[in-house]
Amino acid sequence: MMDIGAGTSDAERSLEAAIIQVAPWKGRRLSYAPVSGGISNTNFRVRVEDDPVGYFVKIPGRGTEMFIDRNAARAASRQAEAIDIGPRTFDYLDHLDIEVSEFLADRRASTHRDAVDQGFRTNVVQIYRRFHQAPSLPLTKTVFDMIDEHYDQVGDIGGYWPEDHAWLYRQYQQARAALEASGLDLVPCFNDPMPGNFLVGDDGSVKLIDFEYASNNERLYDLAIWSSEHFFPEDVEQEIIEAYFGRFDRRLHARFVVHKALADIKWSTWAMVQNRVSTLDFDFYKYGIWKHMRARSILHDPRWPSFLKAL
Repeated sequence: MMDIGAGTSDAERSLEAAIIQVAPWKGRRLSYAPVSGGISNTNFRVRVEDDPVGYFVKIPGRGTEMFIDRNAARAASRQAEAIDIGPRTFDYLDHLDIEVSEFLADRRASTHRDAVDQGFRTNVVQIYRRFHQAPSLPLTKTVFDMIDEHYDQVGDIGGYWPEDHAWLYRQYQQARAALEASGLDLVPCFNDPMPGNFLVGDDGSVKLIDFEYASNNERLYDLAIWSSEHFFPEDVEQEIIEAYFGRFDRRLHARFVVHKALADIKWSTWAMVQNRVSTLDFDFYKYGIWKHMRARSILHDPRWPSFLKAL
């Protein structure tokens, strides 16, 4: 742990400048350490002298205001706290758009290995259902809104487009038209299922962290992007659908697959924005190229036209 004044990076100095402003922490020794993981912000664990609570403090990454609504993120975090699927939150630095929450030291970040276990997947499905059943969030931002936002941003900042950009965009438009014609099922969605955002307790229970991308969105998008992130095979996707809805339905699976493609288009384009604006030590270009490739693998599936018709 580092003491105040020891910071050398911009993020460390920003953290120090922020946490010394927290009124309940005045006059107490503060120490901190970086927390690895995450590709939007710089994260820290903060300890406060004589305070049994450990704190998680998130310093917003450069340019993230382009696609993260911090007020909406705070509202989503507090809603998750209220229904006991997220950590306690604190409003100490809300005025600086810096998120402060409880550091859950008794839990560990999940990995892809956890997702191999059916019991873990069942717990995650239950967490999703609870979040989806909660009251609507103040921000409605569908996957279509996200993709359009990132397309505009890449154009504005001169970001990279793949050679088949026009073709990918047409596929997106066709999928959007089919989904909108079928009607959208909007609920509070997490929208960001990186393994590190699922914290596992010794009892196998799961809590969510990091609600920056949360919004009212299509229900099945949340499940589909989770599947994509963990590379679930189709039999596991069918299991997820059955666990969530109580039954498996081919139409639901078609919708699921279409949202997997949209999720990859969304995040590949997001990556090309980050490639231009972020200062984090992460290869966003490589990440985006990989997401583009996986989107193509779905769009080139011979069943793709039948998936769109089934919506």
